[in-house]
Amino acid sequence: MGVRANSDSLWELIDEDVEIEQLGSGFTFTEGPIWNADGNFLLFSDMPGDTRRRWDGQSAVQVVASPSNKGNGMTIDADGRLLVCEHSTSSVVSMDPDGTGSGREVVASHYQDKELNSPNDIVVHSSGAIYFSDPTYGRMPGFGVEREQDLDFQGVYRIPPGGGDLQLMAADFGQPNGLCFSPGESLLYVNDTDRAHIRVFQVHADGSVRGGEVLAENIGTASLEKMDLVDGMKCDERGNIWVTGPGGVWVIGPDGQHLGSIEIPEPVGNLHWGGPDWNWMFACASTGLYRFRTKVSARPEPFMN
Repeated sequence: MGVRANSDSLWELIDEDVEIEQLGSGFTFTEGPIWNADGNFLLFSDMPGDTRRRWDGQSAVQVVASPSNKGNGMTIDADGRLLVCEHSTSSVVSMDPDGTGSGREVVASHYQDKELNSPNDIVVHSSGAIYFSDPTYGRMPGFGVEREQDLDFQGVYRIPPGGGDLQLMAADFGQPNGLCFSPGESLLYVNDTDRAHIRVFQVHADGSVRGGEVLAENIGTASLEKMDLVDGMKCDERGNIWVTGPGGVWVIGPDGQHLGSIEIPEPVGNLHWGGPDWNWMFACASTGLYRFRTKVSARPEPFMN
């Protein structure tokens, strides 16, 4: 394992001899990591295993919720509550930040009286608005509960600050998946696993988005069997995009250039920064949880303050 650079710019972001550390193993398919700064712990999902787990570096990886409604992507909202995309219930839910499921409330489950497909990944805007992707993976065997689709499209949605009617931001996707804001939140990046590319949308003052041009393409083969997929995605403080791809984690510059890749021993499903200085990258990779140190930290998100 190592780092493959396509540009010397990569060495400003990560050490050439960076250590890839395994923190846990023996899981089914890990996803959705989120760092809780107040408690100094990481929560992550195991969709097929229907389990949510916790790592804090003080003890072995612990189970905090099983079953977990096959939860996937997670983040923390403006009130410090945990947001979870649940595949089995086709819902976005909020709960107490320990991830046990206590205080669970449904935030979104339907669009125009039709059940959502299966919310997958999620991010919170500084206004308090919540954006999430809604592919159909949670209606497939293993990753969720096999059932027919109510909607005839796969989209990205916005929940207004404080709640309200669900707003459809864009619907012209194969399978929308990872999403993240740029520093300053003027741009929203959304990747499409079926089309193996990343798109970029301009974010307007009212929270709506426009555009959707392809920023980077040919990220994997879109094969669920090979698992070399564009999936989880985060932006760093300089505007670079860190995204799952063939061989591990790809780093994409703001101009769409593939700066290089960090090799991980297993296919990576999702990733998130954490640690005291927000410069540990945690990578959920199939049966294992890994981390490595970066020279940059995450794009400041509201819950990091």
